[in-house]
Order: sequence, then structure tokens, then C-alpha cells
Amino acid sequence: MTKTLNWGILGASHFAKNFILPAIIVSKGNTVAALATSDPEKAVPFQLAQPSLRIHTDYDALLADDGIDAVYIPLPNTLHVEWTKKAIAAGKHVLTEKPIAMRAAEIDDLITLRDASSLLVAEAYMIVHHPQWHYAKELYDSGVIGTLWSVDSVFSYNNAADRGNIRNRPETGGGSLPDIGVYTFGSARYVTGEEPTEILSADIKWENNVDVWSHIRASFPSFRFSSTTSMRLAPRQEVTFHGDRGYIKLTTPFNAQVFSQAEVTLWRDDMTTETKRFPADNHYVFQFENFRNSVLTGAPFPCPLEFSQGTQRMIDMSFAKAASG
Repeated sequence: MTKTLNWGILGASHFAKNFILPAIIVSKGNTVAALATSDPEKAVPFQLAQPSLRIHTDYDALLADDGIDAVYIPLPNTLHVEWTKKAIAAGKHVLTEKPIAMRAAEIDDLITLRDASSLLVAEAYMIVHHPQWHYAKELYDSGVIGTLWSVDSVFSYNNAADRGNIRNRPETGGGSLPDIGVYTFGSARYVTGEEPTEILSADIKWENNVDVWSHIRASFPSFRFSSTTSMRLAPRQEVTFHGDRGYIKLTTPFNAQVFSQAEVTLWRDDMTTETKRFPADNHYVFQFENFRNSVLTGAPFPCPLEFSQGTQRMIDMSFAKAASG
């Protein structure tokens, strides 16, 4: 498997510049070949990191570039489905930032187009590529914590001062649940392999028609789930899987190497603990290496659209529960 996968980035976002561009550059078998942006100043740091980069001044021109194999889309949430469809029509493999859609039903079309095109189309849900989550799932599957009773998940940060941020704007699909609820919800689904049967309660606080804080309680077939997400609280993230013989705790489950070092601790009922640390693993790098491997070999991608649709369905259920009172 020697082919290099040539990537085009659709938009010079801050996130693409600081996290995705470096990850593609250092990942095996991938390169950033082109960037689409109408702002020459935003293109400069991308060109400094990748001097051979081709710059297109609009998105359609990048999609028409025959030298591009795959497209990464970090646009505002409300544009994800539209440009994912356009990229598929252009014959490109597509990796679109989360949430790939604003409603679960919108992903039906993406699945149909993916299957008809034989292209790889996926959401950039990076945590399932991180070995800490593979380890947590192995622990859970081993039965070491006994019968799972509850999963508690928290993810928060505070961007109240940045009112222009797309996460604070309803027209760009902002809100804590679309932005980080995908992590609290999806990680529980990933480890347990279960889907929610009911949203028991959905307490949501709104500002400017954007959810800035939520506490969601849900029932799964074999456990109860609790999630707190917020864009108005001090930074915090943690996930705990609590069974009758022990529990598994992830203290940096979502922003490894940014929030802190990734660690998974197993607490047994005799009060002994085992901690495994992952100081150097970069889930963005693994994501692009796994994407390339799936494109070239046909191996299953760790985050198929069906998984992303399940998470979005749970978000839809939470908003519906809140609306119903």
C-alpha cells in the first residue's frame, strides 16, 4: 500500500489550521495538496506548513481539482450536508467535521450516495481512533466492572466572550449538544454497543436560540446515562462507566494532549486501581491513517455513517424531549 492520499481542505478554519493540517502532514501516506479559501491571509499559515499547497479561491474549484483524492470539510455545521453531497458528486472521498448533519434523517441521503458511489464518506469523529477508547472498550467487554449500572459524562468549556463564534450562532448550527454532545453521547454508545431507548429528561438552557448548557438523562437497555454539556462553564471533561464490581474512568476522554494527558483508570471493588496512560497518541493522526487504509484496502472505517446517525438521533431525541416539556 504505497499510494499517497491527496487531501483538499474546504475552508481555512482555525481548527483545520491548528489540528488537522499538522495531523495530515505527519500521518503516514497522506498529504495536503490543496486548500480552498477566498482570503489570501488565511492561506498563509497553510502555505508555510505545506509550501507546495495549491490555493483555490472557491470551494467548487477545489472539488474540480483532479489532483485531489479526498476532501476534509470543517465548514459551519449547517453547511456540512450540502458540501458533503457536492464532494461526493465530484468523485471525492469525504471526511466531514462533526456533526455531519443537523438532523439524523439528513444522513439517510449521505448513506445512499456513499453506497451508490463506492466512496468513503464519514464524520470526523476522532475519539474512536484513540487507543484510550479501544482500551476502555476492552475493559468493559472483559466484564471486569461487572454489571454496568450507569454512565456519567461531562464536557464543558466557556466561550461566552466570543459571541461571534459559530458555536454561539443559531444560523451556523451552534450549541453545546451539536458541538460536544456528540462526544458524551457517542462515547457511551461506542463502548457499550447499546442505543438509547428513551430520553428520561432534557434540561436545556438557551441563549440566542443556542443551547449553552444541557443535562440529559437517558435509559439504555442495560444502564442509565447522564450527560452534561456546556459552553458557559469552566473546562471539564470526564466519563465514568460504573458497574457493581468496579468502574472505568477516563479523565481526558475528548481532547487528549490539549485538555491534559489521556488516562484510563480501572477502579476495582476492593479499592485497587490500575491506570494506563497515553502521553503521545494523536487521534487526528490515527483518523487520517485509518481513512487512507479504508480507502485503499476496503477495511471498515472505525466511524461509519450509521454510527454517526445513531448519535445524531440521540441528539434529536433530546431536543424533542426538551420541547415536549
